[in-house]
Amino acid sequence: MQDQYILRIDCPDEKGLVHKITGVLYHNDLNIIRTDEFVDKESAYFFMRIEFAGNTDENKIISGLIGILPSNSNISLNKAHKKNIIILATKEHHCLGDLLIRYHFNELNANILAVVSNHEVLHSLTEKFNIPFHFVPHENKSREEHESEVLHIVNAYRPDFLVLAKYMRVLTADFASYFPNKIVNIHHSFLPAFIGANPYRQAYQRGVKIIGATAHFVNENLDEGPIIAQSVIPVDHTENATDMARLGRDVEKIVLAKALKLVFEDRVFVKDNKTVIFE
Repeated sequence: MQDQYILRIDCPDEKGLVHKITGVLYHNDLNIIRTDEFVDKESAYFFMRIEFAGNTDENKIISGLIGILPSNSNISLNKAHKKNIIILATKEHHCLGDLLIRYHFNELNANILAVVSNHEVLHSLTEKFNIPFHFVPHENKSREEHESEVLHIVNAYRPDFLVLAKYMRVLTADFASYFPNKIVNIHHSFLPAFIGANPYRQAYQRGVKIIGATAHFVNENLDEGPIIAQSVIPVDHTENATDMARLGRDVEKIVLAKALKLVFEDRVFVKDNKTVIFE
């Protein structure tokens, strides 16, 4: 059986890039399964994702690409594989439960290594799926002390990504810096509207007619990381903040699952706090 790979390239645009890149794969007797490419016209920047199959020397492919691409190109070549993840959660079960079920039925394209929480509420739920649960209380600790304990646990597992499944703690810039574009958060509003705490209360007070959810990468700025996926549903004047929160839970878990699918399949490029996504 031939190995399957995902090649990702982003670089300044120039004539003939697609021909050059696919030529390297052709001359190495590799079979291209799918290609996606995009040029940002404003910045003249090129993005490409290729799925291919074959038996090859990865270093040889990388060397060949370096020889024909602009000097400041970003090249990533990996065998297609399930990503290893750790989920951080607090008390709400809907996003965590959805991910655990998808994992159980092999629909997540990831291995859940552990769940970490600052409360014990979700311990029994996690145990049902035979996944380690780590309770790290935050009371009587500084934010930095608490994050240091969380980081110690996370580093022991060496995950590819962290998933914030309604983890109701604001991460410091220092913590986020350890995992650049490797932490995926679900925020319960249609960003950039209603950043921070109690977005459904904010939405209700503003009298909005739609509510939504946003999955994004976490960076040093609260709820301002690159956006991966979003969705909305309509609401009206009869629904209060509690009603909106109830309605929003289904949107949140669907948006998070969609975003993770895109991320785990290496379909998301980040450039200047924006994303290019090949669905």
